[in-house]
Amino acid sequence: MSQVLHTPPPTTAPADDDPVALAARYGLSVSGARPTLPEYIRQLWARRHFIAAFSTAKLTAQYSQAKLGQLWQVMTPLLNAAVYYFIFGVLLGTKHGVPDYIPFLVTGVFIWTFTQSSIMSGTRAISGNLGLVRALHFPRAALPISFCLQQLQQLLFSMAALVVILLCFGVPVAASWVLAVPALVLQFTFNAGMAMIMARMGAKTPDIAQLMPFVLRTWMYISGVMWSIDKLAAKNDLPRAVTTLLEANPAAVYIDLMRFALIDSFHASQLPPHVWAVAAGWSLLVGVGGFIYFWKAEETYGRG
Repeated sequence: MSQVLHTPPPTTAPADDDPVALAARYGLSVSGARPTLPEYIRQLWARRHFIAAFSTAKLTAQYSQAKLGQLWQVMTPLLNAAVYYFIFGVLLGTKHGVPDYIPFLVTGVFIWTFTQSSIMSGTRAISGNLGLVRALHFPRAALPISFCLQQLQQLLFSMAALVVILLCFGVPVAASWVLAVPALVLQFTFNAGMAMIMARMGAKTPDIAQLMPFVLRTWMYISGVMWSIDKLAAKNDLPRAVTTLLEANPAAVYIDLMRFALIDSFHASQLPPHVWAVAAGWSLLVGVGGFIYFWKAEETYGRG
């Protein structure tokens, strides 16, 4: 007799063994999964105290090893301004035809430094804090935003020195100084958006941090930090399209708004048309767009 071996028919796993069904039954979710955008904003707002404390701690620790300590927050941009004054103002003669050139220059350097430092710190926000990212669960946007807040605090320290410089060079206190507040709010939103864009790019390609100083230096030279855009355009008879691009440059827009707010010799005629609308447009476009761009890669940070 021959014995026939029958293979038992396959059995269908009960629904309870299905991982998706089990996860749904016990309220489990994928670890590190990207939340919805409204939920992400809610989580970020819930950690606002952490963001503020983290930025303050980073600012305090930044110069903790230096003997002059927090004085470097003011001295660094002032020394940069002194170098730029000698090279551009004296040797290249960009101060000619620009009233209150030193307040004009120092304001430009301080406001540019705010944008430059925010972008550079944002570039390393994820790649430079992988231990924190991998150890704790929190919305990763908290890191680039906290670094921008750190740079804002540093700028406010520098603004105290800027006020002294303005008064020493005969610039009077004026009601227009109040306009510095909305200008800084718009610039901070723009900077935060740029920091989040660069944070995502830097998380994937850390070498971008080595390239950014060259990009930012080029950006600084075309942003009117050391020279007046309207004077240059008039002197060299630049094509209108080139002048429009220089004036619409977001860094130049925020610098000019602060000069208009703080320096009485910087008149509204030196501002590009619809400057507040342009400043708000850059702020919304880059701030909101950068936030969404960063959020879309939330679940990838710290992996790999």
